[in-house]
Amino acid sequence: MHIPQIGLGTFRLTGTQAIDSVRTGLELGYRHIDTAQIYGNEQEVGTGLRQSGIARQQVFVTTKVWTEHLAGDRLIPSLKESLRKLGIEQLDLALIHWPAPGAAVPVAESMAALLEAREQGLTRAIGVSNFTIPLLKEAIAAVGAANIATNQVELHPFLQNRALAAFMREAGIHLTAYMPLAYGKVLADPVIARIAAASDATPAQVALAWLMAKGYAVIPSSTRRANLASNLAAPGLRLRAEDSAAIDALERGERLVNPDFAPCWD
Repeated sequence: MHIPQIGLGTFRLTGTQAIDSVRTGLELGYRHIDTAQIYGNEQEVGTGLRQSGIARQQVFVTTKVWTEHLAGDRLIPSLKESLRKLGIEQLDLALIHWPAPGAAVPVAESMAALLEAREQGLTRAIGVSNFTIPLLKEAIAAVGAANIATNQVELHPFLQNRALAAFMREAGIHLTAYMPLAYGKVLADPVIARIAAASDATPAQVALAWLMAKGYAVIPSSTRRANLASNLAAPGLRLRAEDSAAIDALERGERLVNPDFAPCWD
């Protein structure tokens, strides 16, 4: 299972904004679209996909199962509803969006249901999001590391999640970085701005290139065509070792996504 290294995130995009962003992104060359049940935009994402004219099999589509659908008898019906909204017959990747609050549903139960969804052909691959090391260990025990295509987590220069990333590397589990630009905070960072100026690149390109050089997939989002195009050029940027080290040094444990039902972070 190859997950395209740069994808288009759709968090907080609704209505025509979501349709336009997806359609424009696909027209520009994105081939990986990330949505979620809780975003409330699966239908719009599907519309953007159809309006783009890009063949379905050329686009990698991910959605994420919301916490209220994690029980064994609810997960598959919820994915069928996601497929209906998206207007597609199969997902490329289905993720558990967040571990069940208060461990109300055992990880093994949700993972078994996800695996069954894959067996039924609802999705080509399965994975998790916002899973800590202990939760990943549970998921691995349930279905095996080889069946976990990715763990999608918040990761950017100010929150580098090093212990988790090291554990995942050792386990052979791919990492997808969401919020890779830290809600735009990286754009104002003087270290990143200096590297960008010296590299004839944008600060966003620098941050994305830094992440991708570590082997992570990234899913930035934007509603502006210029930013969508610029971000898509990031894979072509090669950072010097000293520049990567300077960005490594920006770690400050600054977590931006931390709802009250979040797990106990690593």
